[in-house]
Amino acid sequence: MMKELSRRGFVVSATVAAAVFGLDRRFVFIESAHADAMAEKGFHTFKVGDVEVTTIFDGKWQKPHDPSFIKNATVDETKAALAAAGLATDAVTIPFTITVVKTGGRVVMFDAGTGAQLAPTAGKLAQNMAAAGIDPATIDTIVVTHFHPDHIFGLMEKGTNTQVYPNAEIVVPEKELAFWTDPGVFAKLPEARHGLAKRIQATLPSWSNVTRIDDGAEVAPGIIAVGAYGHTAGHTTYQVGSGKDQLMVLADITNIPALFVRNPGWHAVFDGDPQMAEASRRRMFDRVIADGAIITGYHYGMPGAGRIEKDGNGYAFVPIA
Repeated sequence: MMKELSRRGFVVSATVAAAVFGLDRRFVFIESAHADAMAEKGFHTFKVGDVEVTTIFDGKWQKPHDPSFIKNATVDETKAALAAAGLATDAVTIPFTITVVKTGGRVVMFDAGTGAQLAPTAGKLAQNMAAAGIDPATIDTIVVTHFHPDHIFGLMEKGTNTQVYPNAEIVVPEKELAFWTDPGVFAKLPEARHGLAKRIQATLPSWSNVTRIDDGAEVAPGIIAVGAYGHTAGHTTYQVGSGKDQLMVLADITNIPALFVRNPGWHAVFDGDPQMAEASRRRMFDRVIADGAIITGYHYGMPGAGRIEKDGNGYAFVPIA
C-alpha cells in the first residue's frame, strides 16, 4: 500500500487560502525544511504494489527570473505563485529527479540526468544512486522520455560522448528520435538548440544498444509508453503497473508544481508546442486522477512523487510521505 501526504505537508482550505492569499482554491504545501532534508538525503524509496520505486535527486538549477520564461504570465505573477507555495522568490528553483523501478526482476531507470554538464548545483545522480544502494551496473534498461539535455546528458561523457551505460538497453521514443535526427531540424530550432541536435545526431542513432519504440509499446514487463506530446515532438510518459497499483512517470508534463500544476494553462518557454503541451498536461492529469495513480515528476523536487488532485481551475500536487 502507498503512504499518502506527509505530516509535514498540509492542505489549506479554500476559505483560508482566500483569506491569506486572496485565492478561491486549496493549496497543498510541503514545508521547505522537509523538502530540503529529503534533498539532502538524496533519494526516497517506496512501493506501488509489488514495484519498488526510488526517486533520486540530481541537483537543481537556480534559474534567474526572465520575462520570457512563462509566455503568458509575468515575473510578478511567477513570484506570487512561488510565494503562495512557500518557496523562495529570488529565483526559480528547478530540481532534477530521476525515477528508478525494480519490477519483474529488472532494474529500469527513467532518463539519465544532467551528467553534471549543466547547472553547477546539478550532477548528483551518481552519489545519490550509491546512497540508495543502486549499482549503475545493475541497470537493465534506461527509458528515455525526451531528449532535452537534463534528461539525456547523463547517458554520455562530457567531451568524448562515450556511453556511461554501455551495457544497458536504452529505449527511446521513435517520434522523438525522428525529430532530432531529421536533417531539417536546424531550421525548426533556435540557434541555441543546434548544439543539442548535433550531439544527439552524433550519438544515439549509432549506438547498438538503442531500442526505438512507438506510443503504446511495452518497453519492459508491465511498463507501457504513453505519448504526451507538446513539450517536445515525442515527449513520452510511462505507465508502470495497472489498476489501483499504478505509477505514472510524467517526466516533463509540467515543470515545477507551484507554477505549472497550479496553473496548467501557463506556457513555459521549454515547451516546443505550448498548446499541445497544455492539452497533454490536462489530459494526463485527468487520467491519473481518474485512475488513482501515483505519479513522479522530473522537476517536482524530493520526494518527487505523489498524487495529482483537481483544485478549482487548476490542480494540486500532493507529495507522498
